[in-house]
Formats: sequence, structure tokens, C-alpha cells
Amino acid sequence: MIRLNRQVTVFGSAIFCVVVFSLYLMLDHLQLDHTKSPNNGGDRLQNGQLSILQGKIDRLERLLAENNEIISNIRDSVINLKESVKDGGPDGGNMSQGPYPELLASPPLVLPIDSQDCQFAAREFSKPADGVQLLDVYDLLTFDNPDGGVWKQGFDITYQENEWDSEPLQVFVVPHSHNDPGWLKTFDDYYRDQTQHILNNMVVKLHENSRWKMIWSEISYFSKWWDNIDDQKRDAVKSLVERGQLEITTGGWVMPDEANSHYFALIDQLLEGHQWLERNLGVKPQTGWAVDPFGHSPTNAYLLKQAGLANMLIQRVHYSIKKHFSSQKTLEFFWRQNWDPASSTDILCHMMPFYSYDVPHTCGPDPKICCQFDFKRLPGGRVSCPWRVPPQPITDGNVQQRVQMLLDQYRKKSKLFRTKVVMVPLGDDFRYTEALEWDQQFQNYQKLFDYMNSHPELHVKAQFGTITDYFNALRKSAIDPGHTGPSLPVVSGDFFTYADRDDHYWSGYFTSRPFYKRMDRVLESHLRAAEIIYSLTLANIRRSGKRNDFPAVENYRLLTEARRNLGLFQHHDAITGTGKDLVVIDYGTRLFHSILNLKQVIVNSAHWLVLKDKSAYSHNPSKAFLQMVSKKKHWRFNFSVETRSVVIYNPTEQDRTSVVTVYVNTPHVRVVTDHGHPVPAQVSAVWDEPTTASTELSFIAQVPALGLGMYQLGKAASGGAETAEYVFFRKSGELSVNVKHFTVNIPQDASTPLSIHNPHLQRLKLKEDGSEHQIKVEFAWYGTTSNRDKSGAYLFLPDGEAKMYSPAQPPVIRVTKGSVFSEITTTFDHVTHTLRLYNVQGVEGQAVEICNSVDIRGEFNREITMRLTSDVDSKDRFFTDLNGFQIQPRRTMAKLPLQANFYPMTSMAYLQDPGTRLTLLTAQSLGSASLKSGQLEVIMDRRLNQDDNRGMGQGVLDNKVTASSFRLLLEKRAKTDGKPSALSYPSLLSHVSSLYLNHPLIPMAVSTEAESLSLSPLSPLASSLPCDVHLVNLRTIQSKVKIFVFLHNTFFSFLSVEHKFSKVMTALLCSHSHCL
Repeated sequence: MIRLNRQVTVFGSAIFCVVVFSLYLMLDHLQLDHTKSPNNGGDRLQNGQLSILQGKIDRLERLLAENNEIISNIRDSVINLKESVKDGGPDGGNMSQGPYPELLASPPLVLPIDSQDCQFAAREFSKPADGVQLLDVYDLLTFDNPDGGVWKQGFDITYQENEWDSEPLQVFVVPHSHNDPGWLKTFDDYYRDQTQHILNNMVVKLHENSRWKMIWSEISYFSKWWDNIDDQKRDAVKSLVERGQLEITTGGWVMPDEANSHYFALIDQLLEGHQWLERNLGVKPQTGWAVDPFGHSPTNAYLLKQAGLANMLIQRVHYSIKKHFSSQKTLEFFWRQNWDPASSTDILCHMMPFYSYDVPHTCGPDPKICCQFDFKRLPGGRVSCPWRVPPQPITDGNVQQRVQMLLDQYRKKSKLFRTKVVMVPLGDDFRYTEALEWDQQFQNYQKLFDYMNSHPELHVKAQFGTITDYFNALRKSAIDPGHTGPSLPVVSGDFFTYADRDDHYWSGYFTSRPFYKRMDRVLESHLRAAEIIYSLTLANIRRSGKRNDFPAVENYRLLTEARRNLGLFQHHDAITGTGKDLVVIDYGTRLFHSILNLKQVIVNSAHWLVLKDKSAYSHNPSKAFLQMVSKKKHWRFNFSVETRSVVIYNPTEQDRTSVVTVYVNTPHVRVVTDHGHPVPAQVSAVWDEPTTASTELSFIAQVPALGLGMYQLGKAASGGAETAEYVFFRKSGELSVNVKHFTVNIPQDASTPLSIHNPHLQRLKLKEDGSEHQIKVEFAWYGTTSNRDKSGAYLFLPDGEAKMYSPAQPPVIRVTKGSVFSEITTTFDHVTHTLRLYNVQGVEGQAVEICNSVDIRGEFNREITMRLTSDVDSKDRFFTDLNGFQIQPRRTMAKLPLQANFYPMTSMAYLQDPGTRLTLLTAQSLGSASLKSGQLEVIMDRRLNQDDNRGMGQGVLDNKVTASSFRLLLEKRAKTDGKPSALSYPSLLSHVSSLYLNHPLIPMAVSTEAESLSLSPLSPLASSLPCDVHLVNLRTIQSKVKIFVFLHNTFFSFLSVEHKFSKVMTALLCSHSHCL
């Protein structure tokens, strides 16, 4: 017992140290300390070390205080080990000290919710006196589009000549080149043809004049270029950064889409870019730059703030919102999260006021004038001004007149802001490719600036600057204490759905190319799983102290490649589905290869972890110890030996009971645990066609949090897995079913009612009060408008309301009834639709699983939608998530066109009335809407035969058979007053259900040659993490076992006034942390 106590104490201390060290690492890498910048020089670094250290200690103390309940929970879990730990011995190699408890025999656990729990969720929303809530702005605006004159979407701007007499106008012209990592060309083709030349010219040209500056955003390109330049050029780049001539903005791997990307991927691409910058340039970005994403999410603002950025810029916002913000002078604001009652999440944001980020739409309100100051368009070049008035080279003879023209635009633009500091971007897509353009732009502008600055009567100071130069001047003018400048407003909410003109709403890309959107989430799941098990393996290897040939370096290389491929796909022309066909194929190939590579990382890591005798470990790539169980029907368990072992990896932080499915070559199979206990199992048919099938095995697996479970599969003459039974229906026509081993019934009366049930959920009946709710699932078609502008990859321009789906022939309906799951599958011409119920205690038994396999490859200008119609009295309100991170309340507005009422759904959407909430969880990002009370619809796929004139130059005709997965939850809410709020949170059950949907258990088959080796399950945690704490990642930094632990305290509803749920949650077999 003394030995056990010592082990418990050491284990608990180790966990505490990991938490403390992880917090310090996160501070060091993400809470960015700008005094480390090379700009400050070595002496300043040395002199400021003490204050830097003190600041880090202060922040560390605050984080420790905020996380004391997590540490207490871990401590309590370690203490509880005394009753469950068994000594596995030094050679066992198992981080767990005992077997995983048998949950099947346990009664359902009840999670009582105390009335004081989750006060975070109970807080009333209150905005500051000068705050702007975007939900209120939408209510206020008429969304008309009158002609504003030269600024078509705005208004006439006037000013008085003497307005700048007391305080001169400060103008910062910010040269930039927007480099899409794939769009009309692939990433590699763009780099070869354009990007490398831009960066090469940048080094040369910026060294010619110390007053010239440039910003750069896409680290994916910058890192590729860096790998191909010599040390001399690298030193030249570093000197430009140190002198402030070159600024790296945002620092992400790409400039990500903000509608479809999940927050895991947003963090990952940001971290990958920031780590690269820290290793190679020693810089940490200060300002975000997002000129091209099609709408903007507060989630991205929050992540930038948490990564240490102080400022950000956005561009693509609905033209009516831009006009309103311009008229109110709120284009510069502090962006605050809806759920922040104070100001801890505030980040200073600049919204560009005009149509685009190109030169004609950035110097001022008149594009005809501004285009004359885009000197790449000088006569004789390849591009010209569409207003047919070309630029003129600046000479001594015309400089005065040209300055007056340009200064007039600068002054008019400045009238839209509260200070006398104005920012003017100077660039466009892939600008500055040739040395000639650098000379044209910089030399001509320098002449204009020199004239302005040498004439004090103009009351202007103009210069090239970086975006942070501008924000520093803005802060000094508007924010610094003691300054008499005006304060800036606070804004909360999101900027979806984007429209750039007329009724052209960019809600089509929420769904475009859904096959690849699903692949993105599969890669995310595999990457997270591989990161965690790889980190656990390295820690276990270090602890074991045994020499081995584990391929740590090669696996880390595969992880890095997968991180970067996932990051690349977050680009706003990748996950959006808005690239040319050949580019989409390139993205898909990268995603697919990384999924395969990550499977190998998982298999390699699990190989080490499950071996009881670590000295028996040997890595042999040509002779796999474990093989990932594929869902392809050609991969199946063949029982050439008496039993086959299956290792099951649980990548979630919860002890988990879920269904695992593998293909087998016989229906006579039994499943037992590693202790020999039988496991509930079901043999079902795998339907190659609606009426022909092969065989699969589904069984209920219990696997510890982040752990590995062991199961044995073997042949069974009797007493093995139960066989599913089938019933087939078709309203007319002959129906022939060809299947062995299964009982099949084909009733003569096709009108027989269909029903499936489990003990946990019956016809969406709430067990707490027995109330039943009718929910109908339908499919419908949207066409495209007959106007000149039609739907395309970006735009959704429907021809009116959707028309109900009517198949050419009656569908085949198949009912499966089994002990592990039951389902109804309906096969239409274009959709195979499956509703499944799991007979599982816990989370998975509380939801209806929906799977749709969609094939619209033969259609012309059509979009197919799944529509759920319920008796939930939701009126015009519904809720969608933003990036899987937070919930944004929505209102369906009759004053807006149909397409404007669609919003991105990354992980969930829900309807609710005072007593009930209906939640649809999704495993892929899609566009969603609630066009009528009680309805929720999701666009499943789009096939469009023409370009929508946004630059892609083609339609969307590369459709594939696409599988989409959902889960449907019905939950009881305590009665509320139903008043609308800017706050809403998912239930804890929906959080965990979404986690299970997106991160399934991962089965691996032990090779027949390895069956003789002694294997052991793995339980790395003493207990599950609290249900409301999500382990985002366990990320190894380089291959030195330097690990980041990312924890996310999920926001959920139990007892808030607006989102009150039942006080008893029988589905959750875990505790919660009392909302840390």
C-alpha cells in the first residue's frame, strides 16, 4: 500500500507539472511577447528580461487560478486510483494501473445539476452603452440599394477645407499582394509562376529605399520560398523585418475561410504558421489581415486575440452593413464576443468601407479616380482602368494637380472614420510580380508623398506603412490615455451572410463541393487522433527507458505534412469549394494522402503502446503489426485462425461506449473482451445494391478516455452475434431480395406502418414527460433564377421556393431490426437516406443518426436540400454554430431574399420553443436555414452549369457521390419567457454527441503473425475529463517531446434563463467541472 501511495503521489505530481508546464508553453508561444521582436535590438532584450519574466509569471498565476478546478479534478481522480489501480510492473508498458471497468453491467449513471452550476451560461447579456449588436443592426436596416453616386453602394461625402488645420491628416499607404494558395491555379503552379518572383523582387526593391514597405500574410508560400533561397537572401529578409519595412500579418498558414472552417483547423493552421515564424524569423505577428474571406466570424477574432494579436482588418462585409457603419463612423471598433460581459476578448478591428481590396476601391469613394493611381495600369501595360481614364506618370509638371485629386479622395475616405488617421491598401491579387511594377507604384507614390509632405498648407502627412504602423497611429489618436481623440465603439456578432451587390448573397459556398468538406473533417479527426497517440507514445517511450527503433522522426514528418495540408485546405478558395476543377483535385489528393499517412502514425504508435513487453517491439514497415480496419467492403476479417484481436483507439477525453463495425467473411462470429467476457454484437448485411448484400459485424465497445481497448473476434458455431432481421417495402413494382444468412420479410401490403425503437428513444419521445414530437424528413430541389446572373460556386440565386422532391420511381424501403442498432433506409434515385437508432446506454442511444448518400451528377442547375419539419414553435428564430466554437442566434427575415436567410452550419443548428429544443449535429460544413417556423433545412449538394461571375470562370460540375452524416437530438427545456437574446449555448449532451460524431472510435486489426504476443489495454488517464472540458489537441512540437496541451472549456446550457434544460441528464456517464 505504501508503494501504491508513492505511485499515486508521483503520478499526481507529474500531472500537475504537465499542466503548469503546458500553461507556460502556451504563454510563451501564443500569449505573444512583442518585446522579443528583433526590432527592439539585443540591448533592449537584455535590459527587459526581468520585466518580461515578471509579466509571464503574472499571467501564469492568473491562468493557474482560472484552472484550479481542473487541477483539483485531476487530483481527486488520482486519489481515487487507490481503489482501482493495480501494479502493472515496469515491463508492462501500460500507463494505466488497472483494467478498464466493465460498464455494461453498471446501472445508468445520473448526472445531477446543482442550481449554482454554470453561472457563465446563466449570465444575462448586456452590451456597453456605445456598443453595437449586429442582430440589432439587421433589424434596423431596410437592405435597399439606392444609387449612391460615384460610391454606388454608399453616399456622397463632403468636407470643409479647414477640417485638418489643427490636426493634419495622417495617411498610411500599405502595399500588399494577395496570394491565394490555390484558386485558378494550384498552389505549386502559383508559386512557380508568380509568388516566388514577388518575394524575390520584394527583397531587392525594399532594400533600395528604406521608406518603402510591404506586408505579407500567407506563410504556406513564404515557407516554400524560404526553403529555396540562400542564407544571404534570408539575412536580407531578416533585416527588412527588423527595420519594420516588411511586416508579417496574421501569420497563419493561409488566410482562412471563416464560414466552413472548424476551430480546430483554424487553430492548427495559425499555430503552424506562428511556429514557423518563430523558428525562422523570430517574429510574432501583431495584426490580422483578412481582405478576401467571404464574410467574417467572431471566432477568428477571438483566436487572433488569444494568439497575442492586438489588431485585425476585415473587408468582405454586406454592402448595407458597410454603408451603415460608414454613416455611423463605426468602421473602426473593438470586436467583442457575444458572451464576454467585460472586455477581455476585445480586439481592435478595421472594416474596409468600399467594394473591394483592389486599388480602385481603396483610396477613396470614387473608383474612377482611384484607378488613376494604380500605376500598374499605365498605358502600354496588360491591365487598364475599366473607366477608360488611365493613370499618368507623376512628373514635376503634373504632381500638384495629381496630389489634389488623390488628397481629395483621402480626405473623403477619412470622413468615414472618427480620427484623422486613414489607411489605404495598395495592391491586389498576385501584385508586384515584376520589378517594373515595383518601380511604377513606389516611385510614383513617393513623388506624390514628397510633394504632400513638403507643403504644410495641405495639412497632410503621407507615407508608406505597414498595417501595424497604421494601427499604432490609430491607437495613439483614439485610445491612448490623456489624448482628446474620440473613443471607438464595441461591436458584437458576426458578418454573415455576405452580399457584394444587389441580391447576390454568397451563401452557395457554404455547401459547394460537399465531398471535400467532408474529407476535410475526416482529416481533422485523424490528425487530432494521431497527434494525441503520437504524443502519448513518445512520453511512454521516454518513461520506459528502453532502446527501440520506433520511427519518431518519420512519423513527425508525416504529422507535419498533414498539419500543413489541412492548413492549406482552410484557405478561402479551398474548403469553400470555389477553385477550378484541377485545383480541387490537387487539394483532394493532398487530403487523401495525409489521411493515409496519419493512419500509419496511429498504427505505429498503437503498436508500441499495446505491447506488454516493450523489449519485443520491432518496427518493420513491410510487415505491419497492426492494420487499420477499413470501411471498404473489400477489407474484411478472414478467420483463418481461431481468433483475431482488435485494438480500438478512443481519441476522445471521455470513457466511451460506442458501436464499432468491421467487415467479416462469416455471420457466425462472437466477440469477447480481453478478459473473456462476451460483448453484445450484431451481424448485419452490407448492401452492395438496395437488395443484395455481404456481411458486417457491429459490437458495443467500451474504451477508456484517450485509451486503447482490446477485443477478440472468433468463429462461433452457436451463441455468437445476433443476426439482424429485414423487412422490405416498395409501393409498386416487383421486389426481389438476394441475401444469405438473414431473415427477410416482404409484406404484400406496402402501407404497413414502419417503426424502429430502442429503450432510450422512441419516436422522438421525451422520456422525462412522455411527450411525443412529430418530425418529418423530406427532400426538395432548388433551381436557379432565369435572370442573367445565376447560381454558381459562390452565389445562391434560387428560382423561388424549393420544389418537393418527387422520384421517378417508387423508392425501396429497407427496415433493419437488431440488438445493437435498428435503421430504416430509403433508396431514391438521387439520395439513399438512412435513419439509425443505437441500442446503447449513454450518449449514442439518445440521438437519431441520419446518413445521406447523395448523387446528383445527372442534374442541370439543381441543388438538393434535406428539410426537417417539426412541431417546435420556433417562429422566425433559429441558431447556427460558428466554426464549431460558439452559437449565433439567427432571425429569418421576410425583408431579405430567400438566399440571404441561409447561414453556415459547421457543427450544429437548432430550433427551440419555451419547452423543447431540436438540434441537428453535422459531421461536415453545409449551408442551413429555417425558412418557416419549426423547419430546419440543409443544402446537401449543388450542381451548377455556369460561372457566377466572381472570377472562377466555371460552374460546379465535378460532383461526386457524397455521404453526409448527422445526429438529431430532441431535448426538454424548462419553461422560459421566450425573450430573444444575443446569447445561446448548446446543451452538454449536444456537445458530447457532436464530439462522438466527429471523432469515432478507431479499430485496428492485429496481424495473424502477432497474435502470439502478449498485448495490454491502455488507460492513460485516471478518469475522463469533465464533460464540459474538451481536449482540443495534445501536440508535439518538433520531435523533442515538447508537448502543447490545448483544453477548451465548452459553453453549454443547463440553467440559464434563456436556455434552461432538464436538471437530470441520464445520457452522460461523466461529471462536469462546474463551468470552470
